Amino acid sequence: MDTQNLRDRVLQAYPQGLDAVVVLVVALVGELAAQVESLASRVAALGTENATLRAENAVLQARLRTDSHNSSKPPSSDGPGVKPHPRSQRVPSGRKPGGQPGHEGHPLTLVDEPDAVVVHLPAECHACGQSLHDIPALRRERRQVVDVPPVKVRVVEHQVETKCCPDGGAETSGAFPPEVAAPVQYGPGGATVAVYLNQEQLLPLERTTEVLADLFGCPLSEGTVERAVATCHAQLAAGEAAIKRGLIAAEVEHFDETGVDVGGKLSWLHVAATSALTFYATHPKRGREATDAIGILPRFRGRAIHDGWASYWQYGACEPGLCNAHHLRELTFIAEEMGQFWAQDLKDLLREIKEAGDSARGHGRSGLPAAVTEAFAARYDAILVDGRQANPLPMPTGRRGRPKLGKAGSLVERLREHKGATLAFMDDFATPFDNNQAERDLRMVKVREKISGCFRTPKGAEQFCRIRGYISTLRKQRIPILSALGQAIAGNPPLPATTCPGAPG
Repeated sequence: MDTQNLRDRVLQAYPQGLDAVVVLVVALVGELAAQVESLASRVAALGTENATLRAENAVLQARLRTDSHNSSKPPSSDGPGVKPHPRSQRVPSGRKPGGQPGHEGHPLTLVDEPDAVVVHLPAECHACGQSLHDIPALRRERRQVVDVPPVKVRVVEHQVETKCCPDGGAETSGAFPPEVAAPVQYGPGGATVAVYLNQEQLLPLERTTEVLADLFGCPLSEGTVERAVATCHAQLAAGEAAIKRGLIAAEVEHFDETGVDVGGKLSWLHVAATSALTFYATHPKRGREATDAIGILPRFRGRAIHDGWASYWQYGACEPGLCNAHHLRELTFIAEEMGQFWAQDLKDLLREIKEAGDSARGHGRSGLPAAVTEAFAARYDAILVDGRQANPLPMPTGRRGRPKLGKAGSLVERLREHKGATLAFMDDFATPFDNNQAERDLRMVKVREKISGCFRTPKGAEQFCRIRGYISTLRKQRIPILSALGQAIAGNPPLPATTCPGAPG
């Protein structure tokens, strides 16, 4: 209220008598009360806005403080200027890198039948100079050099002869093998190496052709490499189906997904894996629509290890097991950046339980004693009580939906609600501590993405998934990759074993 305006109004009312002044004062008090109420309402609104902005700022600041050691972000996202952090949640052993004292090592060994032998004879006696040419040797010392010989393409010419029958004079010609269909063509060996370089070693098409030309003198075109990949993909349909059947029947299985660029659009590459089998598939969606279409998780009845993504909880026919590597990273952030001591206590407890299980397994025991698991579970519950006290539930706001609990509060609730899935590794030694098996199987997919960028077409992504899943499965089962791809190109791929149970990763 303007002071000069107030003074003028009082002076105008004064000559009219005391009643006029009282009426004016009452009016002024009402105006002041209205202004105070308006200001109080504005202050309250600004306070609410300030609290909201502070909360958003805290979330953004927390996001800036996340890296690969306290979140699920990959190490490559840390950037070159970030102080390096441990890439693993494992406790350091204290041993120096490299071979440990007493380690025998694995040097190269002499072969019994070398490809060539070169004998180095002494020409003359080093003492008197007499010739030793016809003198028999007293002993021999052997040394061998293992090397890769120069490689070049081998050209095999097929000729068909025509002969004339001496009786009737009819001419009869021989026949070329079915696989020799053109005047000049590449054989299956070049196609096998091309698929291996492109799909297993992740070389782009152009670099694949360069390697073939430089190493073998076999300059396949990019189109020829693409046709070889398409042929291999078509021949591996039965192998992929066998892998899928084996995963559906597995006892323990790992599931995960990662975003990939397919034709300029975001898609999701899903993996289902055990220690012996790998299956990949791409889909435009990340959640249940994708996993239903893939068809493994809906029919799986074993223990499903995953990172807690919401859609995985919708499959109640399988037993869940949560990835504790994710929990350790989240707890690291809460302990280091938020200063909540319960988080460090829970990290230590999870590691202690894992070490106890590893020790018991190493001594041939099938599980921990019941008294031990009960004690661990009681400590787990007590620590989460401390976590809830440090992150009390927010007061109801009257709005729809659950109030936001914050990063730490959400983790406390998740660990309380899914205690059984979190500690499944403690109660069942067949259950792994983490989901690293799936993450390892996805790692090379991300390497391929860094090298070649996106998948140009959905068909290319489908071909990669089938061939790469087959190769990964063969490598897990120690089946030679190159010869298997050669058999696949020829139409007779070896089928991997599919009865191996999922073992802890």
